[in-house]
Amino acid sequence: MIEGHGDDLYKYTRPIVANFSSNVYANADLSGLKAHLRHCLDHIGSYPEPEPYTLEARLASLYRLRANEVCVTNGATEAIYLIAQTFRPARAYILQPTFSEYADACRMHGHIVSALYSLPGEREGFLLPDDADLLWLCNPNNPTGSVVDKVWLEEVIRYNPRVCIVIDQSYESFTLRPLFTPAEGVNYPNVLLLHSMTKRYAIPGLRLGYVTGNEGLLSRLRLNRMPWSVNLLAIEAGLFLTGQEAFLYHAETISCLEEARWLAGALRALGGLEVWPTETHFMLVHLRMGGRASALKDYLAEKYGFLIRDASNFDGLDERFFRIATRGHEENRLLVNAIGCWLKEE
Repeated sequence: MIEGHGDDLYKYTRPIVANFSSNVYANADLSGLKAHLRHCLDHIGSYPEPEPYTLEARLASLYRLRANEVCVTNGATEAIYLIAQTFRPARAYILQPTFSEYADACRMHGHIVSALYSLPGEREGFLLPDDADLLWLCNPNNPTGSVVDKVWLEEVIRYNPRVCIVIDQSYESFTLRPLFTPAEGVNYPNVLLLHSMTKRYAIPGLRLGYVTGNEGLLSRLRLNRMPWSVNLLAIEAGLFLTGQEAFLYHAETISCLEEARWLAGALRALGGLEVWPTETHFMLVHLRMGGRASALKDYLAEKYGFLIRDASNFDGLDERFFRIATRGHEENRLLVNAIGCWLKEE
């Protein structure tokens, strides 16, 4: 889906001063990375590694994995399309509502795509549909911010050994709920974990992600990965960032989650809004009566320079849903006031 994602600042003539539409961490200090990349600019006249061996080895060392259990990609999005290409054609089930690229990638590669709106539980024996070849889920989920219980997910994996289960953990650094570690994931022969350095380190313009999983599954992905798909500056950024202390400290995770709780409570206090429970730094909001999310989005952008994500194009959601990501407290307070003004005018 080329159109319809967040971060579409280019559509507005008024400058956007606070971007709540992007799930990238808003308070990242990238000064050290920028300084490092300035020193790397002389190298852009040379090709990068045809496959990002060095960064894969670094990540493997950090997670105590073998290098062939890590596959670095041009953002998590390249990983999504690689997986769809590698396992085509298949019957793919997607836990909805969620990121649209899973379905887009599967359809591009001839999969039959079906939606699930809940995972099977104990009553269903944790069994997925009999014809399932692939299951895609985002955890924490975009756009809802929900997290599937790890023990429940372990049962689904265990009872469906013939289904390749793709778990997109792009937002793993922004929740305190237990998730699979890369070291745990590689023990399952049918699990691929997606990770996003784009999200963790707030570098969406560089496009950097990776997949961890069973060596056999990843060897199949590598057969379809294009040479030089990860550019030199992205590889240098990955090596720099993984060589530092943890960029998103535990204290910062707690801080952004506390601010998310404040923001959710302030929005609920306005009345007329249903804020879905979230386990991360972004949240899904539903306009209970009247108005469309697209109208609110345009109002906020044109009058205040605030950008939110119209979520009406997520499967299962309607024109009254929008998503916002937490920013600094003062920006969040101003957003709540602006939405309150719009609600009074409706």
